[in-house]
Amino acid sequence: MGTRDLMIDGARLLLAEKGLQETSFSEVLARTGAPRGSIYHHFPEGKDQLVGLAVDRAGESALAVMEGTAGRSAVEVVDTFLGLWRTLLDRAGFRLGCAVLAVTVATDDPALLDRTAAVFHAWRAQLARLLEQGGMDAGRAAAFAATLIAATEGAVAMARAERSMDPFDLVAGDLRQAAADASS
Repeated sequence: MGTRDLMIDGARLLLAEKGLQETSFSEVLARTGAPRGSIYHHFPEGKDQLVGLAVDRAGESALAVMEGTAGRSAVEVVDTFLGLWRTLLDRAGFRLGCAVLAVTVATDDPALLDRTAAVFHAWRAQLARLLEQGGMDAGRAAAFAATLIAATEGAVAMARAERSMDPFDLVAGDLRQAAADASS
């Protein structure tokens, strides 16, 4: 992995851990060990360019994992999506959340908001398609995809705050049951 990719991944993790305001070039350099000269060589437009690329990377990572559920049941799609977030919470000891959400709630920059909106839109579209393939009615799949993302983001935030999987598990159980009911 090259320096540029290393810095993008470092920024993605910092956004998920500390939020937008605490994700500085200095923090990215400290986290990744990249040389200071890399900053403006790889990101001549500044921090917003790096943050935008980190948001894109976070979105693409989830899309790639979820694509592996194509043709599976709606419940399996839901389980896989929830599993992404459960793994994040477990491995990081409740220190990480969603980098895309972190940027969304902390910026007023229209270009960054457009990037986060594009990620959320891509997630919704993909999940709706996968849920429909998994047996859910098309109209219900589109609404359920939005609900799945919104509820999971909230469950992750609650789990981080409480440093407990309890709220996440409650929401996950409800989402799983709703997916089963909607696809039967």
